[in-house]
Amino acid sequence: MPRPRDDGSPANKPNRRRLSEGLAKTVRGDSTRVVVYWDTLQRGLALAVQPSGHRAYKCVYTIRGRGARWYHLGNARAISLADARKLAGRIMVAVAEGGDPHADRLALRGRGSFEQVAKRYVEEHAKKKNKSWRQADYLVRTHLLPRWAKLDIGNIRRADVKAAIAAIAAPILANQVLAAASAIFSWAVRQEIIAANPCSGVERNDTTSRERVLSDAEIVAFWPHLSVPLKMVLLTGQRPGEVAHLHRDHVVDGSWWVMPGAPDPETSWPGTKNAQTHRVWLSEPVRELLPDLLTTPVRAGQMQQEMRNICGKLGVREKVTPHDLRRTHGSTITRHRRRLRPTQVRGREQEGDGGRGAAHRDHRRRRRTRQRGRSGGATLMESFCLKITVWTNEAGGRTACLSTEDH
Repeated sequence: MPRPRDDGSPANKPNRRRLSEGLAKTVRGDSTRVVVYWDTLQRGLALAVQPSGHRAYKCVYTIRGRGARWYHLGNARAISLADARKLAGRIMVAVAEGGDPHADRLALRGRGSFEQVAKRYVEEHAKKKNKSWRQADYLVRTHLLPRWAKLDIGNIRRADVKAAIAAIAAPILANQVLAAASAIFSWAVRQEIIAANPCSGVERNDTTSRERVLSDAEIVAFWPHLSVPLKMVLLTGQRPGEVAHLHRDHVVDGSWWVMPGAPDPETSWPGTKNAQTHRVWLSEPVRELLPDLLTTPVRAGQMQQEMRNICGKLGVREKVTPHDLRRTHGSTITRHRRRLRPTQVRGREQEGDGGRGAAHRDHRRRRRTRQRGRSGGATLMESFCLKITVWTNEAGGRTACLSTEDH
């Protein structure tokens, strides 16, 4: 006997019959309620007829403690009765194995499109864990959202990833886009939004590391055209992103640039790459540039565009990037002082490193450094900075070179 309705009135007796194609095509509904016909051949299969006359096959099953589930199989005009019975049979098997197909379908609907998941990734993960999230987000918005924005993230396959990456002509850019996409899918897997990362197994393009270093003559040619932030990169040998986020609170005693290892939201400082605090000696030419740098906001992307413009103006065929200036700083000093370690070459000290034998890394040496105000590496860096200003002032646009005797 069927259960009574919520208002206590008796429920109608279920319409049980062996469904047929003819019934599915000709049955008429009730203008006041939904009429359901239950199939006696396949348990759980029902034909639901709406007051409007719309007819659809349903598979109804019960989960203990959760009540009845109505799983929509399809429009009775779109699928045959035989197909509806097959689908209902599969649903009932899944239920018998402990599954809940209706809940699984709702979960799939809730996982969202690629655009929605990408936004969640940025807000819930990237902004907290990835210092360069803006660059990755730009790549996704530029190269992936036009293709995948409205696609269900679970429907994106490896073939879709390959097609998107193949459409990018620049090999390095393609690799960066692939990495950005893979980060989103990997996060979605960890959040149990999707089962697998479609980027897995997609081969990256073969690339070679950049080794571009400006010659002494090129330094003289570039110097008059470099903006203050670019000059800071060349003179200090620090990363463009670090120079772009230099804050007046990081300048200690007017001569040291202390870079906190951890991000600082108040000053927009992204933190250092290895999460360790570093100190950089600020030479006299650098200190002269500081007021302009601290009063004029700058972005790393802006420096990139400035370098492109300078290369075009000077007719330089082999492009130079802001990071090449950092590499030039270290390589130029190393050419003349090969005995110095990389940390000395850039005049950068890492605090908290307990390694022995490396200059300025044990407590005693750091104490002596504080007492005399600067290290041997910093002294060399200042000599280098002063020498650059001498080149540009004396050369007047002519070619100049740095000899070892000058040091």
